[in-house]
Amino acid sequence: MAVPRAVRRLLVITVAGLLVLAVFTTRTRDSTEEVFDGDGRPRLGTAIRFQATAYCKGETTAAGIAVRHGMAAADATLLPLGSVVYVETDDTRYSGIWTVLDTGPEVKGRELDLYMWSCNDALAFGRQPVRVTILRLGWDPRASAPAPVEQLFRRRERAQPPAPSPPPAVTDPAPTPAPVPPPASGVTPPSATPPSDG
Repeated sequence: MAVPRAVRRLLVITVAGLLVLAVFTTRTRDSTEEVFDGDGRPRLGTAIRFQATAYCKGETTAAGIAVRHGMAAADATLLPLGSVVYVETDDTRYSGIWTVLDTGPEVKGRELDLYMWSCNDALAFGRQPVRVTILRLGWDPRASAPAPVEQLFRRRERAQPPAPSPPPAVTDPAPTPAPVPPPASGVTPPSATPPSDG
């Protein structure tokens, strides 16, 4: 029995689609295994795509400190308090190092909420994809990724102009004592004459 040409074509397209789907899901799973450890936390030094929003309200963070620029809110199961991340955005004003010092009921999974002083800036920031490099997980400095941190410091040092060298120090020669004038003729200095016992 011959299979009609249209059915064969449909069968080939279906099989090709299933193969592409299988390859895609396998690569996605492998990349997920490379990015996250067994506890579901991101590996140090890895760059991961996150969604970022911004906020400007509040007084005290979940870490117990006052809100300030450079801090972010994250899902504590993914990025515990004290974690340090390098965020890359399309707008370089917001790219840089952020410390996770807050949590939020709406911040779940691969989301970051960046604190900004200006509510206008926070609204303008909106919601956007960002690239996040994990520099430290939690408060423990031993849970830091040294290579990315070193790269960031080297990049910062290369971007800074070299410090001007200080002008050479001008040293004045030590003052020489003034010469003592010789005593007038026939007069001996009192200190040179021994006291007489009279």
